[in-house]
Amino acid sequence: MQLSKLVLPVIGAGVIGVGYFTQVERDESGAIVDAGDVDAFEIRLGDCFNDAGSSGAEEISTIDGVPCSEPHDNEVYALVNLTQSSFPGDEAIETLAFEACLDKFQSFVGKDYESSQLDIFPIYPTRQSWNDLDDREVVCALYDLDLKKLAGTMRGSRV
Repeated sequence: MQLSKLVLPVIGAGVIGVGYFTQVERDESGAIVDAGDVDAFEIRLGDCFNDAGSSGAEEISTIDGVPCSEPHDNEVYALVNLTQSSFPGDEAIETLAFEACLDKFQSFVGKDYESSQLDIFPIYPTRQSWNDLDDREVVCALYDLDLKKLAGTMRGSRV
């Protein structure tokens, strides 16, 4: 999977192996109730997470999941499966992912993207995860344009 923030450097992701991490705790509904690592392929709709804090490109296998009730950097607001039969290329996949997330933005936030204080953070397949793992999922996350921590869910927030 590939992570891309328009105002932050692109961070590559791919599962190279699962180490021993502090796994996130979830309640019966699947919501994160105790902070921990979430495997990049186990991200769920409604998950909140913090930035890794690193710059430049790197391969990752987890994100820093936190309860949405705590201050956080990002929130997953949609999951979209791409239908292309072959990997469309690095630039094309980034564009496809952004457009897929843009399509879901207003219905989640309750405000159009252009006038929102929030921006789109698509997480999308790399060439390797596409070819080796049949990865087609785009994870649509959002964050505050001023990089302020989010408080609670942004669903229907009209921010």
